[in-house]
Amino acid sequence: MNLIKLFQNIGPGPIVAAAFIGPGTVMVCTLAGFNFGFSLIWGMGLSILATIILQEMSGRIGLATGKDLSQLIRNQNTGLFFKIIQILLVLSAIVLGNIAYESGNITGANLGLGVFIELPVFNLGPLTIDSGNLLLGSLAFLILWIGNSKVLEKVLVGLVIFMSLAFLLTAILVQPDWGMVFKGFIPSLSSEQIPTLVALVGTTVVPYNLFLYASLAKKKWKSPDSIPAMRRDIILSVLLGGLVSMAIVIVGSVNESLSISSAKDVAAGLEGVFGKAGTYMMGFGLLAAGLTSSITAPLAGALVICGIMNWSQDHQSKPMRLSFLVIVGSGLIFASFGIKPVQLISLAQLANGTLLPLISAWLIWVANQKSWMGEHKNPLIINLISIGIWVITLGLGLKSIGNVLDFQIF
Repeated sequence: MNLIKLFQNIGPGPIVAAAFIGPGTVMVCTLAGFNFGFSLIWGMGLSILATIILQEMSGRIGLATGKDLSQLIRNQNTGLFFKIIQILLVLSAIVLGNIAYESGNITGANLGLGVFIELPVFNLGPLTIDSGNLLLGSLAFLILWIGNSKVLEKVLVGLVIFMSLAFLLTAILVQPDWGMVFKGFIPSLSSEQIPTLVALVGTTVVPYNLFLYASLAKKKWKSPDSIPAMRRDIILSVLLGGLVSMAIVIVGSVNESLSISSAKDVAAGLEGVFGKAGTYMMGFGLLAAGLTSSITAPLAGALVICGIMNWSQDHQSKPMRLSFLVIVGSGLIFASFGIKPVQLISLAQLANGTLLPLISAWLIWVANQKSWMGEHKNPLIINLISIGIWVITLGLGLKSIGNVLDFQIF
């Protein structure tokens, strides 16, 4: 398969990369490089492997069953009480979580935009309305409102390519010691690195991406015969996303800020390394990261809502558009009016920490059901790797719950 044909057959995989490389990923990867140099690059590699395995599984389930994960939850033959608990858990983690993090996506994109242009901020008594947040939030909503799946894919693929080039070129300009970079692939871990390792895994293995890819994959290919094409799509896309995340770690290692407490410090700390050029590259990367995530978060949330409620999942249907409005609008309110949704974010972290190991275990179980999957059920080697990933997600979930409830787990 030549390169042109490969790009012609590309699926929704880049949307997954766009979704997990948001402002939060930029901050976590920057802090990993800033605090620990290249020593946690192996952790990013582990995160990418886990993401590929779980996302491939979700895509394979979508193609083999013809249903996405939210539809399978709704249609499974379990007790009513257990089904209601699952639905409430998924809705709270995915929908409330996406509303909370939509605020961060819009704000992060605005910080990247601020590197190039400062838009006015209006103080209306106790309220502060940032016109940059309003502009970017409205742009994300407009793209979701008017775009069908093919338009969205093209927009997001374009943004992912430009974002990737921005971060990768910045990493090359840094001129790191590549010997030390490759040494970072050798696993080593100290106690003070554990929270950062957990954050690296948590910012890459995203629960809502599992729902998102299963839904988009079954719409793109429609048949189990296309599983090899789906597999190529997700592997290439997640590997690209992993390279971008590693590039951000490399750039973070040379950041000259005294400390990094905000996204602006990410760009400002690079001026002494290679002047304004690097600052502009990071600014554009941050803008693209925030904008892509501000599109994918409400898209995933809307697909989950409509799938569980058995509503139309057509991107231009009324239920989908209403879901877009609720998620983007709520995130925009938090971002534009200076509200700090700490409690909502804590709830989202708690729900996601609970959801990730449960969804991982459920994915493994579904992928082993011959009645659903037929010849496409998990082979033994994938099951062994998946169990290892489940242990990781369980540790991640316990750690995130401990962070929210303020007690030490490990």
